[in-house]
Amino acid sequence: MNHQHLLAPGTIGPMQTRNRVVMPAMDQNTCDDGEITDLTIAHYEARARGEVGLLVLETSAVAWPVGATSIHQPALSDDRFVPGLTRLADAVHAHGARMVVQMCHHGKTAGVDAMQDRPQLVPSVPLPEGHDDISTLTMDELMRMAALTGGKRATQRAATAEDLEWVVGQFADAAERVQRAGFDGVEVHGAHGYLISTFLSPRYNHRDDEWGGPVENRARLLTDVVSAIRARCGDGFAIVVRLDGREYADGGITPELAARHAQLAVEAGADAISVSAVSPNALGTGFTDGPLPWQPDQYVPLAATVKRAVSVPVIGVGRISPDAAEAHLAAGELDFVAMGRQLLADPEIPARLSAGRPDLVRTCINCYVCVAQNFWDGTPVCAVNAELGHYDEGPVVPTEQPGAVAVVGGGPGGMEAARVLAARGHRVTLFERSPALGGTARFSSLTTPANAELVRYLSAAIAEAGVEVRLSTPATAAAIRATGATSVVVATGARRVRPEVPGADLPHVLSGDDLRALLTGDDPSAAKRLPLHKRVVVAAGRRFGMMDDMARVRELSHRWMPVARHVVVVGGGLVGVELAEFLAERGRTVTVLEAGDKLGVEMAHPRRARALFEAREHGVELVTGAELVAIHPDRVDVRVGDEARSVAAGHVVLASGVLPDTALADELRAAGLDVHVVGDAGEVGYIQGAVRSGHLAGRAI
Repeated sequence: MNHQHLLAPGTIGPMQTRNRVVMPAMDQNTCDDGEITDLTIAHYEARARGEVGLLVLETSAVAWPVGATSIHQPALSDDRFVPGLTRLADAVHAHGARMVVQMCHHGKTAGVDAMQDRPQLVPSVPLPEGHDDISTLTMDELMRMAALTGGKRATQRAATAEDLEWVVGQFADAAERVQRAGFDGVEVHGAHGYLISTFLSPRYNHRDDEWGGPVENRARLLTDVVSAIRARCGDGFAIVVRLDGREYADGGITPELAARHAQLAVEAGADAISVSAVSPNALGTGFTDGPLPWQPDQYVPLAATVKRAVSVPVIGVGRISPDAAEAHLAAGELDFVAMGRQLLADPEIPARLSAGRPDLVRTCINCYVCVAQNFWDGTPVCAVNAELGHYDEGPVVPTEQPGAVAVVGGGPGGMEAARVLAARGHRVTLFERSPALGGTARFSSLTTPANAELVRYLSAAIAEAGVEVRLSTPATAAAIRATGATSVVVATGARRVRPEVPGADLPHVLSGDDLRALLTGDDPSAAKRLPLHKRVVVAAGRRFGMMDDMARVRELSHRWMPVARHVVVVGGGLVGVELAEFLAERGRTVTVLEAGDKLGVEMAHPRRARALFEAREHGVELVTGAELVAIHPDRVDVRVGDEARSVAAGHVVLASGVLPDTALADELRAAGLDVHVVGDAGEVGYIQGAVRSGHLAGRAI
């Protein structure tokens, strides 16, 4: 696609941007008691270098530490913070990007207030009854969250008129400091359940004074803040307002209310409106309703509603891919497109598009690994971008001793290692025993289609870097030495062991490898576990190439699969939960048996909450504390506590018993080669662990 609209220059008030790509505010938690650090600058400078048009500094506290959510967020409350802000603005401007600072008073989520024994400011008390669902969280996660406030419980008080006048003044003072630091403007945070958002919300604001009641009164805090900033900073300073296009709760903000809020903000002096969303259930599925969507283009209709109501530019956000962004801009639904997690995954998206290389865009796989860190004040990391959160390691630099290196295994870990090795100047040969790259990530794209994007990117990246790829080629010490390599990266994945229970070797009991082979055709011998008539169908599909494309396999699987109607999945981790939902969507009756007390613990908790919810919505029965007793041809015997149960099963899928596999690494090491083990071959860490360990191996050799 030609991304001519996305790459066209844009205007927000007095500010000109080189394209319509916006990086929205995303907390990095790298500040030192509110001070901008070198790590903060490195993060934003990487995106500016990647040709992003407009950067928004992560949520910054106008009255820090009062009303702040973290001691590691940027602070705007004192002149001592201006030098660090100036360094950041200068670094970003040096690469041609524009930048504004998101300003906030966190209200009911001001964790620092709780930590320091201050009541949080809110429009009305008591707050609406909470709906946080902590059932999917592990004890470790709960303890890390509690540690943020030292275990103290937050208290709230209704803001007085004097409090609110003080808040308005803090915003104006902070904006003046931002302007002196050399930024192009500010973004007033009126969304996500923070102070201004709760005043706008009929769900939270029950006041009967001039700050509550009619929508104009509920919006007074917002409009007073915008007017005060405009008066203090003048017309040459851009003001963006971020609003909730919807509040996913009864009695909350509706799209129609959001449009009215936007009109009032523009009348007060806003130059643009950024449209997001919020849900009160931040620890459950609510977080993936708002503000971090789980569906592509989830908030585009909300932004389009606001755009019809205002004459200033509207910024849309919410899992909008470059191609979708181009379509929405061309249709006039949006004026700018914010790409948050996508720009964490790949800081160079605009540069790639400008160069006509969308195939080299490293797409976010929507795993929520990055944002999960914010729940305990950590620095975000990324499953597909091994450099995020590790800028202290410095950039990848050429090696002083280029040579030949072999990589065994074409999954994410192996391909990332090959990519980095080639980028550093090594001559790289990659051996993959199957006929396609991707490893388990390729198979997992059946249940998680975004994983196919990672395989696509890494395949393109290693081709661009000049890596020699040998498919359908097992690696031996002799074959590796024939390439001239003395160093080898082993990325052959994990091994899977069957449970030691009667019936575990029955033909209808499939390991993950068996199921992958059946659905992809990678290993024809796996079909021997099927009845003859199903074996014939699978063989025909493989012969005609119908199993070469995972998207096609996923589509065809809605019509037919060589899987029985009743399925028991043994193991309720990441693989088991996602596989169960996949099968249930295709009409199977699925029961997941998990020995532990928690499900999906390998997932980042926002993804976990959503995945478990969706699995249950599709009818999957999730059983924890389940001890597998025996497997029979038509059922599985299990013990749950003191209860003995039998579950009907035409197929049993083993999604547990995954262990590192160093067999090949040990063999090659014994042959005298310098061996580096990455991914699940060394330690089971799924995509995130594979990419990170592959990246580090690529740096080390």
